[in-house]
Amino acid sequence: MGFVLWNRPSPTAAGLPASTESRPSTKVAGPSLDIRALLDKVRPSVVSIHTGTRSGDAAGSGVVLRSDGLVLTNAHVVEGASRIEVDFADGQSVPAKLVGSLPENDVALIQAEGLDGSVAAAELGSSAVLQPGDEVVAIGNALNLGDTPSVTSGIVSALDRSIQVPGGGSLDGLIQTDAAINPGNSGGPLVNSSGQVVGINTAILESAQSIGFALSIDSIRTIIDDLEAGRKATATRPLLGVETQDVELLDADVLDRFGVTSETGAFVQKVSPGTGAEAAGMQPGDVIVKVDGTRVRAAEDVGRAVRKHRPGEQVTIVYERRGQQSTTTALLGSR
Repeated sequence: MGFVLWNRPSPTAAGLPASTESRPSTKVAGPSLDIRALLDKVRPSVVSIHTGTRSGDAAGSGVVLRSDGLVLTNAHVVEGASRIEVDFADGQSVPAKLVGSLPENDVALIQAEGLDGSVAAAELGSSAVLQPGDEVVAIGNALNLGDTPSVTSGIVSALDRSIQVPGGGSLDGLIQTDAAINPGNSGGPLVNSSGQVVGINTAILESAQSIGFALSIDSIRTIIDDLEAGRKATATRPLLGVETQDVELLDADVLDRFGVTSETGAFVQKVSPGTGAEAAGMQPGDVIVKVDGTRVRAAEDVGRAVRKHRPGEQVTIVYERRGQQSTTTALLGSR
């Protein structure tokens, strides 16, 4: 089981949306819109992004932030791109350049060049007012199938999720949704019932059904501002240095191989070299059952507990190793 960043399907033609002036809006969502009315509002500010890399062509999505063609997307959508092209809703297809990127948070800004006039910008809402059960819509260049964006609807399934991504990093404070997200959706908007962008679609749980994740817009506002202003955006999140999985999701043979007796907890799949977890003596196969005295029932509980601290602080970890519990103290690093 693994998380997949849904950015880049294989090539093909695709076109999309475009956009007027926008800056983050913190007003609470207004009256509900039906899906067609919502699309009329949002679709002009959704774009299709095509890139050329050493490994071939790929595609993703983006959201227009400014009428001059400043576009927000995922860092992994444009990673390693030697060529970036943006297709707008009005039919324009123009080259773009990278303004800035912060891969640790999977955020990037690109600037479209050579536009004929202005384009429509999205209205950014506030993810802070979201509640589980709220209706949301995901829009983007799913599977790079055609000239108009794909639209799926669902609800907010959960908030403040944390997932581990390929390469050993993690993304935190995510919105979990059951709105279908597919390859090519990465970088596209997750919008509320008033057509405001509340998230950026980023990843899915590969072996599950209807479990997708979006960066919450509030968590990346300062990054957007820093990148747009040309300032260096930095990530100073605390790092323990483990990749974990829910014990409840493990296969029976894995449980037997590592002698896991705990029915819940965070199973350690990997310990990164040079981290506090390694220095504390943690090993793959351990099951974290408590952090700072708080019970750990699932992998996301570890991330939630660590995020309460700053880099350089210590956490106390109770873990099980082949049926025996031990306690250790780990010094948090940063990323």
